[in-house]
Amino acid sequence: MSAYPVINMTATGQNILQLRKKAGLTVSNLQQIFGFSTPQAIYKWQRGTALPTLDNMVVLSAVFNTSINNILVYS
Repeated sequence: MSAYPVINMTATGQNILQLRKKAGLTVSNLQQIFGFSTPQAIYKWQRGTALPTLDNMVVLSAVFNTSINNILVYS
């Protein structure tokens, strides 16, 4: 057991997916907001195979109107 919190990437990805749906946004909408040429990064976030960078996490928190702590899931 770690003495420090560990980010659960899979649960965080599911949380991003749910927050996106709750905000009424599509993956394409997020792709446009971030200016990504492809949606692959967003799909990776939602699957929990990658985490958004800190600057992208700040944008997600603004788009979802919530704090970063409400996006991340810790184990």
